[in-house]
Amino acid sequence: MTHNSNITSSSHQGLCSVVIPAYNEEVPLKIYLPKVIEFCDQLDWPVIIVNDGSTDKTQQVIESHSYRLLTLINHKVNRGYGGALKTGLRAAKTEYVVTIDSDGQHQLIDLVGMLDKILRTDADMIVGSRSNAAHKGSLFRRIGKNLIRSIARILMHVPIHDLNSGLKTYRTKLVQKFLDLCPDSMAFSDVITLVFLSERCRVLEHPIEIGPRIGGESTIGVQTATETVMEIINIVVLFNPMRVFLPLTLTLGLFGFLWGLPFVLRGEGVPTGALLGIISGLIFFLMGLIAEQLSLLRRHLIK
Repeated sequence: MTHNSNITSSSHQGLCSVVIPAYNEEVPLKIYLPKVIEFCDQLDWPVIIVNDGSTDKTQQVIESHSYRLLTLINHKVNRGYGGALKTGLRAAKTEYVVTIDSDGQHQLIDLVGMLDKILRTDADMIVGSRSNAAHKGSLFRRIGKNLIRSIARILMHVPIHDLNSGLKTYRTKLVQKFLDLCPDSMAFSDVITLVFLSERCRVLEHPIEIGPRIGGESTIGVQTATETVMEIINIVVLFNPMRVFLPLTLTLGLFGFLWGLPFVLRGEGVPTGALLGIISGLIFFLMGLIAEQLSLLRRHLIK
């Protein structure tokens, strides 16, 4: 295993924890976990692994490795990818924390580059942006990711390209503050980034390399994509509700006005459909105002 000569820099020692969610990852962990431990041992980085109710020998594989800074947390039942990450992130005590997947795709040397960047730029989150072809997967998955990214950008300003990257570095206290706003599902990766952006935190990207998955198959599918889109809409409504309600208001109001205008000009009165569109637009506008007030109250409470 070859490491960059800067890996043992004193500025990195004990500064970051590594959180790994694991669900039925017996095969990849046998190969990947020793590399993680060797890497983190050089930096005095704690490793927090959350065994998310695995039904295979994931727990035994983890317990077979001894590392003075290794913490294993077992969920009795499967809580989901986001649920496992939330448990691990809450357990972190270092100033910074990085999340990586347990399937062996992430290159450990990238963790140093991401920590360097968060220190150099005073950022709050660094997203590992996957640039190489290894992560692209099937055409179906690429279409799904592009669709999710497009929906997120329609609803809010998103300067980040790779929203759902599993490799992210955070300021620990800040991410712990936002965990209750995030789902337990696979949508966690997208939503936590949107939460940071909505709270005007400094979020930057850092290019990373992705290798092939070690054994097993990805569980991401149509249901995951649907859940992610719904969670994105929920977060936008929570933080900036008018981005959702105002377009609905204008669309329905304009529809009702354009429909009813010819009838009014002919002296035939306002048709029921036009009135329905205009009134519906007003209702959505009032709902948006209420949601905006609740959003302001939430912002006050979270701070």
